[in-house]
Amino acid sequence: MDAFTAGLLQRIKATESDLSRAKETGDDFLVEVEQSELEDLHRLAAEHGVEVAAHV
Repeated sequence: MDAFTAGLLQRIKATESDLSRAKETGDDFLVEVEQSELEDLHRLAAEHGVEVAAHV
């Protein structure tokens, strides 16, 4: 796995964790921010052929 893929997968995992925390605390604004970030990361992964489900 190259550094780009590893970094991208790490960012996805961290963002998923942050999203869960935001949901748990009821921070609706942060939920929206983290959800948007996660969608962007998944789009980036798809554009570069990175299979997220296989790694996360």
